[in-house]
Amino acid sequence: MFLRQAGYEVILAEDGFDALAKIADHQPRLIFVDIMMPRLDGYQTCALIKQNPKLKATPVIMLSSKDGVFDRARGRLAGSDRYLTKPFTKEGLVAAVTEYVKPSSIAS
Repeated sequence: MFLRQAGYEVILAEDGFDALAKIADHQPRLIFVDIMMPRLDGYQTCALIKQNPKLKATPVIMLSSKDGVFDRARGRLAGSDRYLTKPFTKEGLVAAVTEYVKPSSIAS
């Protein structure tokens, strides 16, 4: 919701497998994964994204309610570019996005 209000196009997925299919179809400039996704969790999804030569350079931001050192390290090992802990603010979310996708490149 926050990202749509900020002018970004958002594509949602039901689980990790659905996310991978939608990523292949839409080739996004930034990917969010929740570590607690069903069927294929965020760590596994991120690792598969980063193993794909066509997607390897696409930034992945992990979302989680877990803020432990182990969880953050596991996210980095899977290939995530950033780790956001829930709850996060609208400003924090938009700041994370604009770090990787500049506002001037937002689709109209």
